Amino acid sequence: MTQPEFNFADALREVAQARNINELALIQAFEESLAQAYTRNVEPDKRIEVHLDPASGELEVLVVREVVEVIEDEHMQISLADALELDSGVELGMEMEFPVDREKFSRIALQAAKQTLTQKMRETERNVVFNEYKDREGQVLTAQVVRSDNKGNWFVELGAGEAILPPREQIPGEKLTPGNRVKIYLKEVRKTPKGPTILASRADERLLDYLLRQEIPEVANGIVEVKAISREAGQRSKVAVFSHNSNVDPIGACIGHRGNRIQAVTGELGRERVDVILWDANLRDFIRNALSPAKVGLIEVLPDRQEATVTVTPDQLSLAIGKGGQNVRLAAKLTGFKIDLRETAAINDLDAAMQQALQDEQEGREGDGAQSAFDALFKDSKSVAVATPEDIGEQ
Repeated sequence: MTQPEFNFADALREVAQARNINELALIQAFEESLAQAYTRNVEPDKRIEVHLDPASGELEVLVVREVVEVIEDEHMQISLADALELDSGVELGMEMEFPVDREKFSRIALQAAKQTLTQKMRETERNVVFNEYKDREGQVLTAQVVRSDNKGNWFVELGAGEAILPPREQIPGEKLTPGNRVKIYLKEVRKTPKGPTILASRADERLLDYLLRQEIPEVANGIVEVKAISREAGQRSKVAVFSHNSNVDPIGACIGHRGNRIQAVTGELGRERVDVILWDANLRDFIRNALSPAKVGLIEVLPDRQEATVTVTPDQLSLAIGKGGQNVRLAAKLTGFKIDLRETAAINDLDAAMQQALQDEQEGREGDGAQSAFDALFKDSKSVAVATPEDIGEQ
């Protein structure tokens, strides 16, 4: 065919560049859409192929027919005798192409092609977004807040696409403003019938882990290891850390001079409180640390059941529980153990401990909190020799 007045190849090339779409993929989509539109609106019973030359812009619409001995479908086949009159080199089973005059391209067919092409372009753009972000799950990105909807969702611009921050992934109480830039954790990228959905989070624990690595050099280089994190976004988090260098204090490294390092972390999280505690391989000591700032007594651990029973004096009970149960809830999540707090009477001196233990023995009550407290006082001769009333009260 002759060169068309309108160069489809040039137009598609401009669209491809403007929308960051693969040019050849877009041309293929155009060929398919035009073939479908022409078949549907002009030649519904025939096999149609469309070819667009990317270099010259020449567009061909072809009717394809198979060479057969006996015709069963005149729209899809041509007899060998008729084919030989057109081309002496054809053989049975070969396909012949018959160009269609441009005048047959009706306005309806071209409009249908345009609509189909628009859909193909949308699909291609969606694939571009999906392919760009599918391998970035688990990363923390800086995004720009763009808008919200009436369901409480916020949308952030990543560059090639938008991500959604549903209410459950937002920091409660945080005020987001269009135009502001925030850090988000890329939680999930999935395909849907309406295109890719990118799920972002500001509430995920892994965002806190990323910020710790960003703000604390010892964490970034592995000297200080973040062993566990439990978080209630916007309110309070607990971070268990351990130092692989005996000369480095893991808690001090995370807090920084006058708290500057941990403040940099909390500043990115809407002033969320972050407690840094020492991880310990000993489960009892780890649970004890996790319940800080409360000072607790004896801890009984049942590893098989992932449970721990912790005795607490009355003056420390509310602190161990925390506001709304938050402290013990975070400690349980941090350690992976269900923690049962049991109030025990405060024992303020050695005589009281001995008297209480004797009374328990006489009443036949073995293994309760008072007996355990008494036993703990005499776990070795050295501790008895240096015990003070204050020490006893802290058991």
